[in-house]
Amino acid sequence: MLLVNRDAEVNVLGSLLIDPEKFYDVSRRVRSEDFYFRKHQWIFQAIHDLINDGMAVDPTTVAGRLSDVGRLAEIGGQNYLLSLTIETASSLGAESYARIVQEKSARRQLVARSAEIAALAKDESTELDTVFQSAEQKLYEIHENQANKGFETAQDVIQQVFSKLHEKAQSKEEFHGLPTGFTDLDKLLGGMHPSDLMIVAARPGMGKTSFLMSVLRHAALNVKKNVVFFSLEMSNDQIMQRLLSQESGIDSRKIRDGRLASDELQSLLISMDVIGDSQIFLDDTPGITPMALRSKLQRLKREADIDLIIIDYLQLMSGDLFKDNRVQEVSYISRNLKILAKEFSVPVLTAAQMSRSVEQRADKLPMLSDLRESGSLEQDADIVMFLHQPDSEAGEGLEGLVKLIVAKHRNGPIGDIDLVYRKNLARFDNAARMNDYGG
Repeated sequence: MLLVNRDAEVNVLGSLLIDPEKFYDVSRRVRSEDFYFRKHQWIFQAIHDLINDGMAVDPTTVAGRLSDVGRLAEIGGQNYLLSLTIETASSLGAESYARIVQEKSARRQLVARSAEIAALAKDESTELDTVFQSAEQKLYEIHENQANKGFETAQDVIQQVFSKLHEKAQSKEEFHGLPTGFTDLDKLLGGMHPSDLMIVAARPGMGKTSFLMSVLRHAALNVKKNVVFFSLEMSNDQIMQRLLSQESGIDSRKIRDGRLASDELQSLLISMDVIGDSQIFLDDTPGITPMALRSKLQRLKREADIDLIIIDYLQLMSGDLFKDNRVQEVSYISRNLKILAKEFSVPVLTAAQMSRSVEQRADKLPMLSDLRESGSLEQDADIVMFLHQPDSEAGEGLEGLVKLIVAKHRNGPIGDIDLVYRKNLARFDNAARMNDYGG
C-alpha cells in the first residue's frame, strides 16, 4: 500500500496557485520534502521561493521559476500547473489537505526509519544502548517535525501573557517560580522558572554538589515536586547517603560508616520513609551525552511529570559530536541543555567548573569569564551563579558563611546572597541576611 494521497497534494498546490495567501497556513504543516511526487516537491519549492522573494504567485510565474532551474519540462510544462488549478474546486480546504500530506509524509518516514532501526538492531557489533538511543532519536525527529509550530499572532501571545498575569495577581504566593529553598535567592530570582538554564559554578571543593542537592531536597521533599537528578561524578548510593544526611541532620560520615546511636538510627529510618515517598529520579550514567540524557527524559516523561532537572556536572558530560575539540564539545552540551529546558518547559540546574584564572587574582572573586572551556556557557545560561568564600585558602575545607554571587540574570537583577555551609551534613542553609541587590 502506497502511503500517498495524490488528490491531497494536488489540492494543496492548486490552492496555492489560486490563492497564494494560503501559503502561510500550509507552510506551518508541510515542506517541499513532504510531497511524495518529485514534481510536486519542485512546484511547492518554486512557490516558496517566489513568496520569499516578494513576487506574485500564479501558473505563469511558477512556470518561469521552474524554467530557470531547468525543471519545467520535467513537471509537464505550464499545462500541468494549469491542470492543478482546474482539479482544485476551492482553496478553502488548503490547510485540511496539507494535514493529509503531512500525515502521509510522517508515515512514510516512520516506515523508512523503522527499516534503518531494524538494520541497526541486526548489526550485533553495535551496542544495544546505542541502538535504543538511535531508535528514539530517529522517532523523536519525526515527531518534532510534525509538532513544529508556526507563528503566533501578537494578539494570541498577549492573551497568554494576560492570563498568566491574572493568575499571578490572584495568587497569594510571594513568587511564582519553583523555590530553591534559599529565601533570599528566591526573592532575587523569583524562584526557578520553566525553560531557564541555570548554572552554579565554582572551583573544586566549593560545594557545587551540596548546593545542587540542597535544592533537590527542598524541591522534592518540601515542595513535593518531581525532580530528576543526573549524577556524573557520584554513584546513586553516594547521592542517597548525602541526601539522608541532609534530611536527618546526622553527620554524613556516621551514615557512611554505619556507626549510629539508637536515636540516630530512628531518625534515619524516618528520613528514609520521607525520601522514599518523594518523586526523586536518580541516574548515575557516567559521561552521558545530551542525546542519551534527552532519551531518558522522554521515557520518564511518558510515565511521570517532570518539574526540575538537575545535572552534576556539565563538564563531565560527553558530546555526541566534536570529540577532538573540547571547547566545541562544551558549547554543544550547553546549547543542548538550553534546548532541553525549553523542550520540557522546566528549569534545568547544572553545576560547572571554573578555570584556574580565578586563583591568580588577589581577591579570588569569580567572573563570568572564569567559566571553564567555553564562553557559550555564559551565553546560553539564563542565570549564572558562583559559590565563593572570600577568606578561604586553597586546600582548606569549605565551612561557614559562603557567598552565592548571582553574576547573570537574564530577566532580572543580580546580587550577592549569604548562605551557610554545614560541612558535617554537606548542606547549604539560609543565612540571616542578604546583601543589597546589585546590577
